[in-house]
Amino acid sequence: MTSRPEPSLWQVAVITARENVALVEATLEGDALSIASFEAVPDGRAWRIEALFDAPPDREALAQAVETLAYRLSIAPLAKKNWIAESRRQLKPVAAGRYYVHGAHDPRHPSPSRVDLQIDAGQAFGTGRHASTHGCLLALDFLAKRCRRPRLLDLGCGSGILALAAARTWLVPVLASDIDHLAVKVARENARLNRLRHLFGAVAAAGFRHPTIRARAPFDIILGNILARPLVRLAPAMRRHLAPGGMVVLSGLLTAQEAQVLNAYRAQRFRLLRRFARDGWHTLLLKG
Repeated sequence: MTSRPEPSLWQVAVITARENVALVEATLEGDALSIASFEAVPDGRAWRIEALFDAPPDREALAQAVETLAYRLSIAPLAKKNWIAESRRQLKPVAAGRYYVHGAHDPRHPSPSRVDLQIDAGQAFGTGRHASTHGCLLALDFLAKRCRRPRLLDLGCGSGILALAAARTWLVPVLASDIDHLAVKVARENARLNRLRHLFGAVAAAGFRHPTIRARAPFDIILGNILARPLVRLAPAMRRHLAPGGMVVLSGLLTAQEAQVLNAYRAQRFRLLRRFARDGWHTLLLKG
């Protein structure tokens, strides 16, 4: 009698309140292969976070880690399946202002007035489906009506979605950077898939510490879809690398973190022009 093979993947599912989503994601992300979050009820008060692991997670340790955050925790083995392909099929296209972001399995938008981008779920952050990326796309849509041929930097670019959206909007060279070498590689591949390699440059760098960034500064628009703490830390550097009267788009911050970020930038003589809020995440458009 042969024993049944071990499942290749394990799924951890957590039901939690909307305000706890980021904390639960941070708890799970260390060993998880992937994490997805979506509304568990129509009004968005409860969210379901699903994480995939390639080995059985420590049930007791996970339970202790999320016990004050979760309504419910489940851990279950998954049958062998092409989960990347499956998740891509379940990801619907995203519309944000003039931008239409879709995977390879979806058709292009039929309207030529839409900025169409193909971005598949992969190993770098940014598909347009997270509230912070969605807010940045709305900020770009707002700026597209008011700026002409800006010098633009996407700081912490992930998949490159924002830099590519900007390149297609203004048809100008755009510089992107990320601390993660893999993200830079993914962003370059996305530029190729979207036929934007001639307008797209990407470098691996922490903050503004790269000769290419310094050589291209000052910028008219800087996009920073990162997290609240690094955004606060980067406020003085944002001011130094921004052209007079330039704009910064800051995202990746929860509602409760907005005041901390705003105070840091107001201390650098920035003023708030517009706020884009969605699902407990805020995107701020500031003028230097």
